[in-house]
This record gives sequence, C-alpha cells and structure tokens, in this order.
Amino acid sequence: MLKNYIKMALKVLVRRKFFTAISLFGVGFTLMVLLVASALLDHVLAPLPPEVNMDRTLHVTRMQMWGGSEDRQSVWSGSPGYGLLDRYCRDIPGVEKFSICTTGHHIVASFLDGEKVVSKLRRTDGPYWEILDFDFLEGGPFTHEDDEQANMVAVINEATRHRFYGGEPAVGRAIEADGQRFRVVGVVENVSITRTTAFADIWVPHGTARSQSFRKELMGDHQGLMLARSIDDFAAIKAEFISRLPHVEFTEPWHTIKGQPLTLVEAAALQLGNVQVDQEPPVYLLVLMGLGIVAAFLFLPTVNLVSINLSRIIERSSEIGVRKAFGASSGHLVIQFIVENLVLCLVGGLLALAGAAVVLELAEGSGVIPHAEFHLNYRVWFYALGLALLFGLLSGAYPAWRTSRLHPVDALRGGAR
Repeated sequence: MLKNYIKMALKVLVRRKFFTAISLFGVGFTLMVLLVASALLDHVLAPLPPEVNMDRTLHVTRMQMWGGSEDRQSVWSGSPGYGLLDRYCRDIPGVEKFSICTTGHHIVASFLDGEKVVSKLRRTDGPYWEILDFDFLEGGPFTHEDDEQANMVAVINEATRHRFYGGEPAVGRAIEADGQRFRVVGVVENVSITRTTAFADIWVPHGTARSQSFRKELMGDHQGLMLARSIDDFAAIKAEFISRLPHVEFTEPWHTIKGQPLTLVEAAALQLGNVQVDQEPPVYLLVLMGLGIVAAFLFLPTVNLVSINLSRIIERSSEIGVRKAFGASSGHLVIQFIVENLVLCLVGGLLALAGAAVVLELAEGSGVIPHAEFHLNYRVWFYALGLALLFGLLSGAYPAWRTSRLHPVDALRGGAR
C-alpha cells in the first residue's frame, strides 16, 4: 500500500509542475538555511579532532570572588588564575588527566624579513596534549618536563609553518614570537577558531613566560581541563571541587570564591541563564531557545506550504470525490496526502543538502572563520532527514485533515466544506 502511495505522489508532483516548483523552492530554501545553521553548530560543538574527548571533559572557566566588608562588597567575576587551578584542582578522584592552559589566544607579533607577522599564542602544559588529540604533521608535543624546566620550545600549526618557512619542514628551526625565541618541536593541522579550547597558531609552555607571578594568582586568564574517566564521575568531581573552595587561602580583601567545573554546553547555559556560577546551569533554556528558533523559522514557510497544499487539494476535488464514491476511506486519503507531502519535503531536503554544501564551501573558502572545515557528515544528514520529515508532517497534517472531511457530492462539484 505504501509503495502505491509513493508512486502516486511522484506522479502528482510531475503532473502539477507549477505547484511542485513553488513548493520545492520554499521547502528547499527553508531547510537549506536550517542545515547551514546545523552544520555550523556541529562544527562548534560536535566531538571533532582535536576535541574528541569533550564529552567527558569538564572545564573550569568562570569563577566569582567576593571581598570587602559587609556594607561594601566587591565582586570579581572572570576566569580563574593559575594558582587556584594548580593548588585546588589537582588529584581530584575520578579525573584521569588535568591540564591548565590560558583561556584564549594572545596576540603576539613577529618580524619576518622586516615585515610584522601577527600570530595567536596559547600557553599550556604537557597533559594538554594528552587530553586533546592533535594530528601532528611533524614532530610531537612538548612535555611536562619542558614546562617545568622552562625549555624554549613551541608547537605551531600548518598555517604558521607556511607563513614562516614556506611550507618547508619546521621541526628544529627557530621561531620568534613576542620578542622570545623558541625552537619548533611539532607542527599540527590547523584548528578552527570556533574550537575555543584548542585553537592557536603557536603553543608554548607556561614556564617560558617572562614573569612567573601568574602561578600565585587566584583569578586571571587561565582555564582548567578535567578529563574524567567517565561521565558518571561528573557529579562527584564537581562536588569535590566545590568542597575545596572554602579552604582557599586568600589575600586581603578577598574572602569567598565560588565556581564549578562544567561541560561546554553547561557553560553556555550558565551564561544564557545569567545565574550564579555555583548554581545548576539551566541547560533546558538552551534547548528551548534552539527549539524556539527552529519553530519560529519554520512557521511562515509551513503556513505558506499549507496554503499551497489546500489549493492543490481543491484543484483535485473531483478526483477525491470519485475516490470517495468508489469507497476510499477518509483514513486512506489522509495517508495519501501526508505521503505526498513527505515525498515533496524529502525531495526538497535533497535540494537543501546540495544548496547547503555549496554555501558551506563558499563560507569555508571565504576565510571568514579561520581554518574552518565544514562537512556534511552523518549527523548533518540526520538533521536533514529529521527536518524534512518534521516540515512535511507540519505542513501536510491540516490539508490532509481537510481532505478527509470532504463529502463525495461536494468534492464532485469542486467545492470543500
């Protein structure tokens, strides 16, 4: 029976070319925009190299510190300092590996043949390279010992190798950044700037900083990465971290500090919900906002497609009347029109995939997002199928219901109730 419905749907689409063209344009364009947005979100949040372990990684990226007297309170909200992370985040049960790195990339300048070259530099440690899975094109990462001994070594990305050495081998060669001279020990593939934990042009050890005063700071510009053995350990890890905060040793005038390790999604929800750093992140708000945006974007195209489908039904009223007169049930007609609409939306989904592939390729080639590589992977294909089916059901349900209410006599006269 379903096979017959699909055959009939394809014949109807071919027979009514005008309605089909208008419908396919609306469906295809709407789904293309949603697919491009889905691909961008997938590029930012999905477990892609080098952030392949983000599903079991907790981040300590935001803390709040209170100070002053009862009548005059001061609050310092921002990134934790190296000193806080180093003294109170290590050796937490359930944490397999722990790393400290700077929160973002620092802009540093170099001079090559008399011209200024700007790069993004991140300071980190040995375990950073064990939590994140970088693809090394040359050499390898620096180690914990390099950080401890303040060895002037660096890992660079492929783009930096091309800028400084014209794509020739870089390991063992010198590179100058921010007035310091480093020896290149590894070259990694470019990482997109949207990968906030992994992105940089140059990575160097903490120990190479000119001043080591940052090692005592409770607040600063660092973040902690906790690789858990399992996501089942998250609750215990968070509880242990929070239990250590009352024992933090402060300098005047500070006396209280709050915060917690979070996943990337929880951290985004915390910012969106504008709640305290030690409260439960309202992840549901993030989900509701995403669903709301999708629903708002689908609303107008769905209404337009419903109108087109109703016009198509009225045009076919004589056919519907004949089928009803020969015993076709309302249920059969409902299924037929829903299948027709689903077939239309699935064809529109295929066109949307092709259009999204072109748009993403243009976006990647434009360089608007440095080192971005967009792929229509299986997750995006799944999004396309789900959106096409959802769009088909939403826009086909009401016309199908109207179809089931047509009386055979009214339908044969070309009218509808």
